[in-house]
This record gives sequence, C-alpha cells and structure tokens, in this order.
Amino acid sequence: MSFALITGASKGIGRAIAKELASRKFNVLLVARSEDLLSHLANEIKSTYGVDCSYLVCDLTKETAPQEIFNWCSSQNYTVSILVNNAGYGLSGSFETRAIQEHIEMLNVSALATIRLIHLFLPQLKQQKKSFILNIGSSAAYQAVPYLATYAAAKSFIVNFSRALKFELKKTSVSVTVVSPGVTDTEFPLRANVNEKGLKTAEKISMTPAAVAKIAVDSMFKGKTEVLTGFLTKATVFFVKLLPKKFSERTGAKFYQ
Repeated sequence: MSFALITGASKGIGRAIAKELASRKFNVLLVARSEDLLSHLANEIKSTYGVDCSYLVCDLTKETAPQEIFNWCSSQNYTVSILVNNAGYGLSGSFETRAIQEHIEMLNVSALATIRLIHLFLPQLKQQKKSFILNIGSSAAYQAVPYLATYAAAKSFIVNFSRALKFELKKTSVSVTVVSPGVTDTEFPLRANVNEKGLKTAEKISMTPAAVAKIAVDSMFKGKTEVLTGFLTKATVFFVKLLPKKFSERTGAKFYQ
C-alpha cells in the first residue's frame, strides 16, 4: 500500500492538497505541528473519502524533523509514492530586526526540510514504477523582495532546485514538479505580519487553497516542471521579468515594510 506524504498539511494549501489527493483515492500521510487540526482532518478524510490516513505531529523548524518523518514511515511500513513538500512560512520586516535563529528556523521549514526529505525518500521513490515529488514554491521566488528577503530567496532556491532535480531524474520513474502560488487565502499574510495595505490587496486578488491544490495536483500528474497558479500570478511574474529590478523591489517592499 502506497501513500502520499504532505508536510504543512493541517492548514491552507497543504490541507487542500491532502483532501484533493484523498478525493482521488490516494492514501495520505499528514505532517504538521498541530495535533488537534491533524486529528480532525485525518478523521474527516477517512470518513469522507474512505482512504487510509495517518498523521505525525512534527516541527519542521528543527533540523532533525525530516529524519523523524522518515523513521516514522519506515517503522510503520508506509511506502511513499508521492512526496509533497508544502510546509513554509514567511517573516516580514527588516532582516536585522529578526533574531538569526528566526531566519534559520524559517529556512529549515521553507527550504532545507525539502531537500532533506527528498534525499531521504528518493531511493524509495526510485524503486517504484511511478512516483512524484511536488514542491510548493511561491510567486515571491521570481524577484528579490525587500522586507521579505529570506523567504523570497528560499522560494527562489526551491524553484531552481526543483528544475535541476527534474533534469537529473529524467531517466528515472520519479517526476518532479514545482508549483508557485500567488496570493492565496491562507494564514500566510498574518503570520508574515504583512502590513494593512498588503492585506487589503490580498483580499481582492487571492485564490482559494482548493483551487491552488487542484492546479498543483493536476500539474504533478501531468509531469509538468514549473507551474504558476492563476492568470494574475502569471501576469505578475511576466511583468516582473520585463520591468527594471529596482522597480519591482520598490513595489514589493511597500507590502512588507
């Protein structure tokens, strides 16, 4: 029996991806920090979709977390055929006003856990007839974002790492897809302490997690390499590439300063 493993599965896009996969009759493994939310979601998935669903309470800010996840799967004989690296959060404000440990923990969740988990699970994924890695990036990956500097850089890493890994694995059974959402109706803006102007803008243009999840899962199964969700996200990234970098940086800074 094989499973899809989703990090950051208790809320937002991760929760929506878990439900999207379960609706397609994939067994799912949920990983996040909140036991109450995970337990509720696991029960909902089992009762609604009739698939196997287990969860692990795990804090990905810790360097040891990916190994804990892998050990849990091994001890329970869970075979992972779909690895969804969704967990992530941003820190807004001036770089120097945050303690370095805050930046390190954010990087652990948003970037380093991804490569650690892939490195651990890749031998198992390659043994299967067909398997998938789905990494969640961000539209912030396509420019430098002042006052969201570390997060944007982390997501740029995820996008480029995913593309390179896809190339390296092209002769194997493992498909790699990176999906970069734009503004989505999640708790991200609140946790990142986005300013009032940014919050008001987000309310007008955000996509639902369910819509993003469907695009992400469809793209993964189609074997796409890099995907931006929604017309507005695609248009924004297109113009960012055309406009002078200083202009896009000045514009981005207004939302996070």
